[in-house]
Amino acid sequence: MTITQPDLSVFETLESEVRSYCRGWPAVFDRAQGSRMYDEDGHRYLDFFAGAGSLNYGHNNPVLKRALVDYLMRDGVTHGLDMSTVAKRTFLQTFQDLVLRPRDLPYKVMFPGPTGTNAVEAALKLARKVKGREAIVSFTNAFHGMSLGSLAVTGNAFKRAGAGIPLVHGTPMPFDNYFEGQIPDFLWFERLLEDQGSGLNKPAAVIVETVQGEGGINVARPEWLRALKALCERQDMLLIVDDIQMGCGRTGAFFSFEEAGIVPDIVTVSKSISGYGLPMSLCLFRPELDVWEPGEHNGTFRGNNPAFVTATAALETYWADGAAMEKQTRARGEQIEQGLISITEENLADVKEYRGRGLVWGLEFHEKARAGRVAARAFELGLLIETSGPESEVVKLLPALTITPEELDEGLSVIARAVRETV
Repeated sequence: MTITQPDLSVFETLESEVRSYCRGWPAVFDRAQGSRMYDEDGHRYLDFFAGAGSLNYGHNNPVLKRALVDYLMRDGVTHGLDMSTVAKRTFLQTFQDLVLRPRDLPYKVMFPGPTGTNAVEAALKLARKVKGREAIVSFTNAFHGMSLGSLAVTGNAFKRAGAGIPLVHGTPMPFDNYFEGQIPDFLWFERLLEDQGSGLNKPAAVIVETVQGEGGINVARPEWLRALKALCERQDMLLIVDDIQMGCGRTGAFFSFEEAGIVPDIVTVSKSISGYGLPMSLCLFRPELDVWEPGEHNGTFRGNNPAFVTATAALETYWADGAAMEKQTRARGEQIEQGLISITEENLADVKEYRGRGLVWGLEFHEKARAGRVAARAFELGLLIETSGPESEVVKLLPALTITPEELDEGLSVIARAVRETV
């Protein structure tokens, strides 16, 4: 694919140096549909990024778009703070009927603000309020957001450094397989909790991702998650599962923790909950934890009614029969796994490991910088794919759940070629 040099001058002169994705993909995108994006010159790109997991149902999904356009055309409420609206009521009822009740989850629903980090901040604040303690335990290579509370429980040194102040009241513990099986699970954690001389303040909660997306596609085993839940119960700590990127069907089931058979005390959801890429997040928690005073945690953009509309349409379209969606995602995941096996067998000396669940996978190389070169070459070949991990050492596959088998094969072929051509 021949790409002419786009006019990036206004971005380079006016937009902040903090911009990032546009540096890896130097194109000016103009439209998108399904798993394809198109730049202003008409060049077509296959999307294995899906808005960092915000577009599980693809770009401009026609069913969701129709619901949104119809709502706007009838002058439906766009901005409503936390006022009661028809759109919010319809979403809440649908979420209860199609997601919570079938899974026997008793959660209350809080709308904490538009983004995932807002949901995490609300979860941390609520846990501290309920337990009367300030300490939160997180895990190595975790990522929970870019605001200060979320950064304090995030592992990445580069992102933490951007805070400019000490990040306090968070303590990291080893994630599953951090010591590659050499040390029993939670040995260090439980020893610190029980030793009055350890210096670890009694935590209010533990926050965890079942699959660490930004941390390098590190997959927690179901038995590790069950042991963590049991530890939290023994030690009177709340368990928070951050399902912002891995929820909404990304790993197969609607919630990523379902496979482990656990029920977290608090769950954060964002990204694809709106279904259309519109800002929306939820903080879900057991009813007895709902100790908020009215207005104690608020925000101007909690009531994104267009997002309620598309979220409802997404649930009705894809989760009325959740088993079918889950089965399709697992089948697509097996297709990716087979592709990564082939790439690994072809490049045994270069590939360190592939790993994933559902439709989130990572390909790690022995040479850490290789992943960035593979992603750059993939872009030249018409594939949008990012890297993850503390040193960007993992090629991260995050396609839409609605991607076709043919599109998956096309993308996997591009990755295989990019690996071959970046030795």
